[in-house]
Amino acid sequence: MTEQIKKILIIKPSALGDIVQALPAACCLAENFPDAQIHWFVRPEYSPLIENHKSIHKIIIFDRKKLGKWWYKPSAFAELIRLIRQLRSEKYDIVFDFQGRFRSAIFAWFSDCKQRIGMTGTQEITGMFYTREIAQSPKTVHLVDYFIDMVCVAGAKKTKVRFDLKPSQEASAQAQKILSENRAHRDHYAVFVPGATVESKKWPIENFAALAEKIDAKYRCSIVAVGAESDKAIAENLKAAAQTHIVNLAGKTNIAQLVAVLAGAKFVVSNDTGPAHIAAALGVPMVLIFGFTNPSRVGPYGRDNTIAAVDADKRGESIESTDPAHSIENVTVESVFEKIDAQL
Repeated sequence: MTEQIKKILIIKPSALGDIVQALPAACCLAENFPDAQIHWFVRPEYSPLIENHKSIHKIIIFDRKKLGKWWYKPSAFAELIRLIRQLRSEKYDIVFDFQGRFRSAIFAWFSDCKQRIGMTGTQEITGMFYTREIAQSPKTVHLVDYFIDMVCVAGAKKTKVRFDLKPSQEASAQAQKILSENRAHRDHYAVFVPGATVESKKWPIENFAALAEKIDAKYRCSIVAVGAESDKAIAENLKAAAQTHIVNLAGKTNIAQLVAVLAGAKFVVSNDTGPAHIAAALGVPMVLIFGFTNPSRVGPYGRDNTIAAVDADKRGESIESTDPAHSIENVTVESVFEKIDAQL
């Protein structure tokens, strides 16, 4: 079967952190099938994350916002037909759906590929669109390992886990300019990520503020808050709460520039959100703060020393905890600062 695999499609349209978790599977495929073309099906806003990745040969854009209007807007319907024709014209030998949603599984089926591999136990009806479903092994807690197990079904052999994520030279130069323009020290700065899409994943802003003061006292580095446009307000709240200077870069970087800012940081402190997983993949010193989400499942791979959570390694296989003791509010400033200290 392995000799016949010349073209592979990975379906993982969103989001930032989830795409990062799937990168090692792409690297594994590239190493096992060096002559194969690997394509990635992704939403346009996340495509810059993988545009220059050495294991990805082509990006297939999935404009979800536009295609969602297919049933009443002729131009959207025409775009949907064009995308389906594009997928079929590629004649993929194997398709992996790492998203596990109806909208991702149906595009695996639209590809007309004879081998369509997906996950069992998803939240939506997906199994009918796959030719094979892979269950998560009881020994496989982390998503990175689960995705690699899935590609091994295609005949790939497990390789050393790597992400191969790095900023482009252009993005690095732009990031340096953004830091300078916002009066941050370009070569001696820490990054805070105080936002998150889920409220229960947000470490209290007063904790971030107290941590900023401890960092300023010991390390004397600039502290830069990053995030999306929607995180501007929470970054401003941090500025107001902290007794030290905070540079608010929320909404001021695109994804490529964000990768570069994170790559150049002395260290990163973050909630469980996209930029944190980028930082983890880059290998920079960091602390990722978890609440109810199980860090053993989605924490920085192989970097347990970067996790700040209550009972971090005692939660088994569950995705989410319901134990009030695991609330993110119970993670102390001192415990986070100690993890920074230990790495530096």
